[in-house]
Amino acid sequence: MVCCRCGPFVGFKVNDLPDLNRPQNILEEIVWYKTKEIEVFREKQPLVMLQARAKAAPPARDFKAALLAKARQTGKPGLIAEVKKASPSKGVIQPNFNPVKIAQAYEAGGAACLSVLTDEKFFQGSFDNLTKIKAAGVNCPLLCKEFIVEAYQIFKARVSGADAVLLIAAVLPNQDLAYFMKAARALGMCCLIEVHTEAELSRVLQLEGLDEHLLGINNRDLGTFKVDLAVTQRIMDSSAGQEVQRRGIVMVGESGIFTPEDVAFVQAAGVGAILVGESLVKQGDVATGVKQLLSLE
Repeated sequence: MVCCRCGPFVGFKVNDLPDLNRPQNILEEIVWYKTKEIEVFREKQPLVMLQARAKAAPPARDFKAALLAKARQTGKPGLIAEVKKASPSKGVIQPNFNPVKIAQAYEAGGAACLSVLTDEKFFQGSFDNLTKIKAAGVNCPLLCKEFIVEAYQIFKARVSGADAVLLIAAVLPNQDLAYFMKAARALGMCCLIEVHTEAELSRVLQLEGLDEHLLGINNRDLGTFKVDLAVTQRIMDSSAGQEVQRRGIVMVGESGIFTPEDVAFVQAAGVGAILVGESLVKQGDVATGVKQLLSLE
C-alpha cells in the first residue's frame, strides 16, 4: 500500500491491480485505465488542494436515510435513479444527454436518491456532472458511481458534491474496502458496497461497521456485462443473504430492472432499494418513467 503524504486516507492506492498489459475483461480494462485517469486529475488538482476543499465542503446529506424514508412513504424499494449517458455494452443510451435536466426529472418523478456516472472513458461520465447537478439545487442525495481504486477519488467525489460512493467487492479486497469505508465516513459519506456472488457477500459481511452502509447486488456480470435478475434471488436466498436480512442491512438491487414486475421480484427477494439507469434515462419523459416503474400512478 502507498502511504499518505497529505493526511489520512488521501494518498491511499490499491495494490495488485490487473496486469498493466493484459486486462482479461471489461472490468479489468476499466480498472487498469483508472490509474492513468487519476494521474491526470492529480496533475490538475493536487492532493493537498483536494483535501482542503473536502474539509471546507458543506456536510454530506444522509443517503441511506433518504432511501429508507422514501421506501416507508411509498411501500416500494427506495429508488436510486442513475444519470447515465452510455455504457461499454450498449454504447450511447441517451444521445440528448443533459445531466441536470435528467436529475431534476428523476427528483420530480419520485426518486429517493441519484447515482451519477463519473467514469469518462467507458461511460462518458464526468465528475463535473455531479457538480452541475448539486449546483442546480437538486435535493436528492447523490451517489458517485465510480470505479474507486484510490482514496483520492473519494475526496474528489465529496468535493464534487457526492454524498455516497460506490465500492466494488470484485475490485477491492476487504482490507481496502475497510480503508475506503473509513475514508468515506470521515467525510460524512455513505458507501454502497457492491457484490456479484454469494462468496463476495460472505466476505464483505465480515467488515466492521458495515451496518452503517449499504450493500448492493449487481445482476450484471462485470466480466461479460451480461445481466440476470435471478442473481438477486439466488444471493438473497443464500445463508449470507439471510444474514443480511437478520442484521437489517439495506440491500440495493442493481441492473436488469426494467418493469414494475422486476421491482416486485427483487422486493420479494428482500431488496430494500433499487438502482435503475438504462430503462429510465432513455425515456422521453423521465419523471413519468419513474412513476410508472414504481407504480406510483
